[in-house]
Amino acid sequence: MTSFDTSPQLNVWRALLALAVVFVMLATTGWTALRHHRGSAPLQASISAWERGSIAGHELPAVNSSPTRLARFFASLTDAQRTSLADRYSLAVGNMNGAPVELRYRANRFALDDAREVERKRMHDKRLTPDGQREAGRRMHRFEDMMRPQRHILAFDPDGSGRAAEVFGDLTKAERISVVVPGVDTDLLTFQRTNRKYTAPVGMAESLYAAEREADSTTRTAVIAWADYTAPNGLGIDSATAMRAQSGAVRLNALVRGLPGGSPVSLFCHSYGSVLCGLAAPALPERVADIAVAGSPGMRVAKASQLGTSARVWAMRDADDWVQDVPYLEVGGLGHGEDPVSSAFGARVLSAWDAKGHAGYFEPGTESVANFAEIGVGAYHAVRCAHDAEACRAGLSDTASAERA
Repeated sequence: MTSFDTSPQLNVWRALLALAVVFVMLATTGWTALRHHRGSAPLQASISAWERGSIAGHELPAVNSSPTRLARFFASLTDAQRTSLADRYSLAVGNMNGAPVELRYRANRFALDDAREVERKRMHDKRLTPDGQREAGRRMHRFEDMMRPQRHILAFDPDGSGRAAEVFGDLTKAERISVVVPGVDTDLLTFQRTNRKYTAPVGMAESLYAAEREADSTTRTAVIAWADYTAPNGLGIDSATAMRAQSGAVRLNALVRGLPGGSPVSLFCHSYGSVLCGLAAPALPERVADIAVAGSPGMRVAKASQLGTSARVWAMRDADDWVQDVPYLEVGGLGHGEDPVSSAFGARVLSAWDAKGHAGYFEPGTESVANFAEIGVGAYHAVRCAHDAEACRAGLSDTASAERA
């Protein structure tokens, strides 16, 4: 804006117009995808069955009990009893923060098997359109792939477009835990990709896990590909507001509070995922040591200090990332606030050199994923800063040394 644009109302209307133009342009150039929701709610049915169930003549604890309470309950059971619950209430147990990690993996394999059979039948359902039958086939093959023995599915919900989370590494023995929080158009069918593998949550997490092992082979790490929230459908009105991020923030906090042990946790939040992480920040437990954002449209605050967290806040953006053209403001609920890589925001700004645009931050071999890996293993002294190295590294040496002692 020029110096004579002094009317606050005029500035507000221009800001709203700028937002509308940007989102319409993005939507008409292929960024918006149609999402088809399905009718049933199998997770809720499993939860309802759990609430009516029992084991050895005793009522089951409420599914919304604290993770500590649920952990004590499962610890009191025999192996056979735990397996029985995972089989009978697979979706409830597979998504239960506080249930043993290995039991959740087992329960989700049961749930995936059930969901696969549902889609197998839908593939031949004459009541569906050819497109509907093809989508059923894609979902069936996706569930089949997720059932492979080497995969560790921590959360799974087949309802609608679906949600999922997957673990790389040993979550129960990890000394450092990383969580990848993706952005728009994330669902069960985009949870992993063959082409452009590292733009999908599974590929992002795989790449980060490999980079962490390369950065420090002596530190046991685990990485979670966390697509366990209902992401916005393309860059439309949902992605311009915080509605999806607000509900996702509740789920992210529940995940972190239910993680086993007390190892430090680092969040790596991409695109709209950074909006979610910004809203989750005030309620995060102290074990969350870092919140790192990439390609962020904003975190719903004007300054990093307003996030209400003790975690270190990091930000990066590639020079070719189109998100820099999105207006960094918040007016009437539209927009997500200040640019996280700006000096005004006050995050530690990292280099994202050769990150390959908005979707390329986790591409193997890039400086962006190498920086994420150094944060993930706690090697803060090794990060590559973008410009102001003094501000980026302020107070890091002693902290990093203490955590790694």
